[in-house]
Amino acid sequence: MIKYLILLLLSVHFVYATPVLTPTWQLDVNASVKDMVLHEGTLVIGTDNGTLKVYNLKEQKFTKTIALPKVKDFMGDLMPPKVFSVDTIENKYVLLSDSGEGGYVNVWIDEDGKTTQIISAKDKKVIVKVRFIDSTHLLFGYLSNEVALYDLKKSKELYRVQLSESKFSDFALNETKKQVVFACESGVLNVVDVLTGHVVKVLQGQNLDNVHMVDFKKDTVSAAGQDRRAALYDVNTGKGSYISSDFFIYATGLSPSTKKVAFTMNEENTITLYNRNDKSKIAELKGQHSTLNSIIFEDEQTVFASSNNSVVMMWKLS
Repeated sequence: MIKYLILLLLSVHFVYATPVLTPTWQLDVNASVKDMVLHEGTLVIGTDNGTLKVYNLKEQKFTKTIALPKVKDFMGDLMPPKVFSVDTIENKYVLLSDSGEGGYVNVWIDEDGKTTQIISAKDKKVIVKVRFIDSTHLLFGYLSNEVALYDLKKSKELYRVQLSESKFSDFALNETKKQVVFACESGVLNVVDVLTGHVVKVLQGQNLDNVHMVDFKKDTVSAAGQDRRAALYDVNTGKGSYISSDFFIYATGLSPSTKKVAFTMNEENTITLYNRNDKSKIAELKGQHSTLNSIIFEDEQTVFASSNNSVVMMWKLS
């Protein structure tokens, strides 16, 4: 009788165990990845080797590489700059890189094969992240937790607003690019109107420490917290909840429908997928061995992720 009971319990455990998935595809970019976006079937990847690389998923090959000039390090040696942030729109690319001078950055625009510097160290800007709003406007996230809208035609910022005294961590635009959520070391999230820079909603109470990464889709925000809380907010109501972790949470991503949410939940850099509504586990994605810096859903069944190594991975849920 006891033997049958044990077998029954093992069978139940097997049926309800969280599936553990390994990558179905991997891409080595031969340099540590610092940032990655998915745009119309291409992966746009910024590296610590001074390059932006574009990989066409359908053609299964790199179709473009942008290499930036070397900069002097603190010893005076010429080194490839780290490309911290990248984006693309309408065959135009933006690259944010270190300048080697006092923590200030360079920003470059590549269009029709020509790379033009629009911000240099002499401008003394400490920008951490950049994204296109449209083909003529960029959104900047400053280390000082300032949001700025930059006009490429006028070569100037249309506004620059400080959201708090806390250090900036990350921002994420919604699908329309009309709103953006800013995260900082305080755990408070600010939802900002992109056109004006006005704060339209403050999300707080779920993270009590630095939020490393955020995502924003369909009025839902996910937040990866240093306080070991995987937070979720409804932007309309401002209400939130969280999932507890045993380790710092560095990365998050929402599926297009927001029915699924992903968080890194342990020191093995495992990506755990949850049903957003009831927070039940869907699967664990294994394979990455460094701290995650992006989790991107292509659709409800396909997940890409990069970390502080050279390998981009993809998992298929079914």
